[in-house]
Parts: sequence; C-alpha cells; structure tokens
Amino acid sequence: MTTIYDVARHAQVSPATVSRVLNGRASVDPVMAERVQQAMRELSYRPNAVARNLRLNQTSLWAVIISDIGNPFFTSMVRGVEDVAQKAGFSVALCNSDEDPEKESRYVAAALAQRMAGVIISTSGRASVINKLVEAEIPVVAIDRQLRGVNLDTVLVDNTHGAEMATAHLLDGGYRRVACITGPRRISTAAERLRGYQQALRSRGIRPADRLIRFADFREEGGYQAMASLLDETEPPDAVFATNNLMTVGAMECLVDRGVEVPARFGVVGFDDIPWAHLVKPSLTTVSQPTYDVGRTAALLLTERITNPTKTPSTVTLRTGLQVRESSSRPS
Repeated sequence: MTTIYDVARHAQVSPATVSRVLNGRASVDPVMAERVQQAMRELSYRPNAVARNLRLNQTSLWAVIISDIGNPFFTSMVRGVEDVAQKAGFSVALCNSDEDPEKESRYVAAALAQRMAGVIISTSGRASVINKLVEAEIPVVAIDRQLRGVNLDTVLVDNTHGAEMATAHLLDGGYRRVACITGPRRISTAAERLRGYQQALRSRGIRPADRLIRFADFREEGGYQAMASLLDETEPPDAVFATNNLMTVGAMECLVDRGVEVPARFGVVGFDDIPWAHLVKPSLTTVSQPTYDVGRTAALLLTERITNPTKTPSTVTLRTGLQVRESSSRPS
C-alpha cells in the first residue's frame, strides 16, 4: 500500500511537505505542490480518510438531509448543491428523513459522529435537533423551511406570494369556491402558502372558509383524501389550490376517479412544477420554484460559513413564478 513516504520519495520532497499538501496548507510552494499532486496520481495514492478526519476534526463530506426523496422538488435542488460542493472539493451524502422527526434526529446524530464538514437540511421543524449541530460548530444551512428558535443561514422561496398568485389566477378565471389543500400545521411552508391563499381571497372581498381548507401530509395519498373530503362537502368547491406537487397529483387522481371534468367543472393549480406537467391532459398549471438555485444558493452559503464561521447568518428568499396551463383555464 502506497504511503506518504513513497509519495515524498517520488516527488523528491519531505514527508512533511506531502502532509501539508494533503491538508490544504497555503504555505506550500505551488510548483512543489504540483509535484506532490503528480506523484500521488502516478502512484495512485489514496489518503487515509479516517486518520485525516481525526487530524482535521472533520471530513470533506456534506450531509444533505431532505424531507422526502420521492418528491421531484428535491432532485434538482440536490443537483444544485452537488455542483457547488464538487467545485469546492466536497462530496455529498444524501439522507432521506421521510418527514419523520426521529429519523431526522438519527441522521443529525450521524453527521455529528462522522464530523461532517457541513449540513444542508430541509427540517421537520424541531429546533432542538438543529441546535445540536450549531452547538457542535458544524456549519449548517436550512432550505425550503424556516425554523424558529435557531439563528442560521436559510434559503427559502416566496411561498406566500406564489400561493397568492395561484389563488388569484383561479378567481380571475371565474372559479368562485376555491379550496386549499396545504401541508402539516407545524411546517412553515404549509403555513405560508395557506396565508397567500387567504390573502388572495380577502383582496377580492371573499372571507376564507375553514370548510374549504384541508391540512394533509405533503404526500400523494394525503392529497387524494383531502380532495375526496372537499368533494363530499354539502357545498363542494369548484377549484383547488394544492400546496405541493405530490398532493396535486393525489387531488387530480381523486377528481378523475369521481368523474369531475378539469377544467370545465373544476380548476386545479399546484405548487412546485412537475417535469411532466405539460404532457398530461389537461396540462397542469403550477407555481414553479427555482429548485436548482435553491440548492446552489444553500451550497454557496455553506461554503461561506465553512470559510468564515463567525459571519452573521443570512436568509435568502427566491422568487416563484406561475406556469399557466390548461387545468386552470375554464372554457368560455
């Protein structure tokens, strides 16, 4: 097995110089550092990661803890994280918490035990879990959801504005009894999107009705059940705004099963664009999020936090857009 002594002999430098190059020390002459790097390539040298972690008190690995790996929202977001991480010399470990606070706690414990270089997390809402990372001085950035009780770098989208646009679009299209299917009460995105829905109604002189609001689980089955419950109302809605992509899919499945024609009898707008939204019939109107930019921005904030641990935490809020398609356009 190749050692740093073999690399030192091959590069004609001291073992201490090889060690400084491996540890990223800026004091090494660039020409000498290139000789060491060339020697490592020629000898296929691989550093002992465990020993290096003990010396540096951290790995070169980021943990990205997301709430639902089955949600397409996170696919592009994680790509944005990875692209920045690779350029900065870090690798990414993807962890799926499944909206389960206990599972999230176990991943955070693993990040602490493995001395992760940083953590990007879409949290289930427990500040005590994130505080463990902060107290251990592990750089952490929150994405998608705002967490009360913790002061840390955060990347969000303008959920309230996106929801207000979606609801206003349905009202402007002639729908009058617009319902809302939102997520769990404890999650900030669910509350913000519900607030945007309510603001759009009030701006048009319509009082939001509790019987037209359903709290679900951000999953397909939850959207289906919520839609079925709304259709069973004495005065059912004639349109729905669903606050994430999977619940939108569930709501659409329910409407199909019930024989409700979209958009002739019923309008639908979802939150989060879906790759195939323009391919289905009717094509699906959605609030689009800059998902790649969410991940990229979070990764840039994390690299800044690693470089400058004492900088003041910042919150970046990105804009949403409305992709108008057939599901919300009632025929004249």
